Amino acid sequence: MARLKEYYLKTVVPALVKEFDYKNPMQVPKMEKIVVNMGLGEAISNVKIIDGAVQELAMITGQRPVVTKAKKSIATFKLRQGMPIGCSVTLRKDVMYEFFDRLVNVALPKVRDFRGIPASAFDGRGNYSIGLHEQIIFPEIEYDKIEKIKGMNITIVTSARTDDEARALLRLMGVPFKN
Repeated sequence: MARLKEYYLKTVVPALVKEFDYKNPMQVPKMEKIVVNMGLGEAISNVKIIDGAVQELAMITGQRPVVTKAKKSIATFKLRQGMPIGCSVTLRKDVMYEFFDRLVNVALPKVRDFRGIPASAFDGRGNYSIGLHEQIIFPEIEYDKIEKIKGMNITIVTSARTDDEARALLRLMGVPFKN
């Protein structure tokens, strides 16, 4: 079992039950999945960027990403339907907990001038999204081998009904929110 999953079951669940007075243990919110997305607009002119992004995202998450393709043609951007424009990974269960552990404890503290992540990036239904500007904050990436610094979006999907429940869950799981 992942270290963070064990921590969730032994420490976070009792704390959330005490804080929100849940009658049933199945009401306690939990992380359902983490979606990591890398949008690459430059892939229109240079298709080789996609291969590097797929490789880097696979190293970071431990799972092979899916290449996302354009749904519509947009003449202004010289984009045709079906062209590869990014890659995405959906993490669940133990792989999700391992990635979350590395994100919170290793990667986020390596961000320049880091003072915490904003607590306002919830969507109203208990899901949290964060954008990272560079993939080099993850220890799996070798700085010398990257062609271009790329950003990524990370969405943490929880079973919480409200943003307050999700914020409490993530705070107890170790997410460093700004004060």
